[in-house]
Amino acid sequence: MEGTNRPGDFNERRRNERRVNARIMDVTLPELRRMMLTTVLFIIVMILFLWMVRTVIIATILGIVVAVYLRPLYERIHPRLGWKPGAALLALMALIVPIIGLLVYSYVEIADVAGYVTSHQDEIAGKIDLALRKIPFLASASTGATIRRWVLVASNYGTSIPGMLRATIKNVSVAATIFMFTAFYVVIDAQQIQEYIRSKIPPRYSELIGALERNVRGVLYGAIYSTLLTQAVKSVIILLMNLFFGVPLAAVLAIISFIIGFFPIVGSWSVYVPVAIWLVIFRDAVGSAIAMIVIGTLVNTVFISTYLRPKIAADRSGVLNFYWMFVALITGVYTFGLAGILLGPILIGLLKAIIDTVTSGSTWKLIEAAESESTTD
Repeated sequence: MEGTNRPGDFNERRRNERRVNARIMDVTLPELRRMMLTTVLFIIVMILFLWMVRTVIIATILGIVVAVYLRPLYERIHPRLGWKPGAALLALMALIVPIIGLLVYSYVEIADVAGYVTSHQDEIAGKIDLALRKIPFLASASTGATIRRWVLVASNYGTSIPGMLRATIKNVSVAATIFMFTAFYVVIDAQQIQEYIRSKIPPRYSELIGALERNVRGVLYGAIYSTLLTQAVKSVIILLMNLFFGVPLAAVLAIISFIIGFFPIVGSWSVYVPVAIWLVIFRDAVGSAIAMIVIGTLVNTVFISTYLRPKIAADRSGVLNFYWMFVALITGVYTFGLAGILLGPILIGLLKAIIDTVTSGSTWKLIEAAESESTTD
């Protein structure tokens, strides 16, 4: 008969009530020992786990983010192909193949330049020496031998490219593997992963988890969108200046500017400043060099990096304002390196979610409702 209380239901409600209303003083010594042992083991395992994945954590986060963005493409391919792994691979290849193509193109172009330097060492050294003698305090300095030594070092760069490439592949192979498998796994099983995580969260923490999820999703979207957009804009500016001033390797330098802009300290300035020096030495174009440095400094470094990027990230995230997004991006990068582009905004976003949840009056109402619901019915 419906509505009849069975002994099993009554006992289950009593256990829930005792669990919800338990006090610290009611914990027995064996239970306390078990809690302490479990906590210590959890902390030890978590520390060891974080230490183990410390070198690939950014690859894991990027794999998850890339998978989220590729899900719409995967959902279009999957019904037509009818094979989940194949659809996921095609979606990933749509991103990876163009990147590999750009890297191969850059490698070929840089190798050609290195070969040119090797065969024109004396000519290059002579032009550099002539340009240095135009500087007042270096007019009578003997710089020829030093310059030729520098040019010789630069000419050896061509022969070291294959070794550098092998070392780079060795260093990033593990991170690339983790990135690929993470993205592949999340693309296919994103829905199941979300359902599993949500099933492990008690109702009393639903508001906190919801705030954490919203904030992390928002700041990740804002940080990634703004970083990729502003890096692309800065690279386009570098490309246009190179083409306008007749600089060789214009496209390769733009690609290099896009890549190194993600790393701490270095940025597009490490491209436009050497290019400006090249214009002075090999083209005697002082005006063009000054214009490139002024445009690069005011537009790329000052305006885009310090204002436009955090502004776009803050607007897109809908979580942090301009100031806190600026702090997250700048301090995150200088604290965590490349991973700080994501970890900085994530940490401040998590902090904001915790503070907002703790200080919200509705939090305690939801907790009370969850507890009363578990002790009734």
